[in-house]
Amino acid sequence: MRLKLRLYVTGRTSPSQRALGNLRSLLDSELLSQYELEVIDILEYPELAERDRIIAIPTLVRHSPAPIRKIVGDLSDRNKLMTSLDLTPLPHIHPEHESEEER
Repeated sequence: MRLKLRLYVTGRTSPSQRALGNLRSLLDSELLSQYELEVIDILEYPELAERDRIIAIPTLVRHSPAPIRKIVGDLSDRNKLMTSLDLTPLPHIHPEHESEEER
C-alpha cells in the first residue's frame, strides 16, 4: 500500500513548518519510502486548496488509499495521526531486545 498525501501550508509559518516536520518524522520512521508526499503552499496554488475544499491550515489530505481523509493542525499527536491515517507501526528491533536466536 503506497500512501498518497498532500499537506497544505501557508508559506513558511511556524504552524506549517511544525506540521511538515512532525509528518516527515512519522513517515520516515514508520513508512520508510512507501509514501508520496506533496506539499502545497496555498499562497502559490490557491486553486488546489479550493479543489480539495481546504478551510484551515495546515491540513493534511490522504488521497490514497480511499477514503479521502483530512487532518487539520500541526500533526503533533503522533498516535492520533497514525490512527487517522490507518497506519500500523513497523516493528522496531533494538539490539538489546533481540533473543539469542536472532543474533
